[in-house]
Amino acid sequence: MTNVRIFVTYKQSVFDPQGETIKDAIHSLGHDEVTAVKVGKFFDVTVNATGDAVDKAVKEIADQLLVNFNMETYHYQVLEEAE
Repeated sequence: MTNVRIFVTYKQSVFDPQGETIKDAIHSLGHDEVTAVKVGKFFDVTVNATGDAVDKAVKEIADQLLVNFNMETYHYQVLEEAE
């Protein structure tokens, strides 16, 4: 069993209005050193698999459900792997 966190974010080329709004709010607090904010989402998923089977499951989940590949991309991180 493996716990993974799947991160979904806008592609670099896609305008992120929510990120721009947050950046403007940060600037209003006096932090002009912040030059960009990107907003995303993450999903914590427990997969009843290990190794390459986890990679395959995450890819299928992302491809078929979580990611709109026209504007988003994803990566994942293994949080915990139990044998």
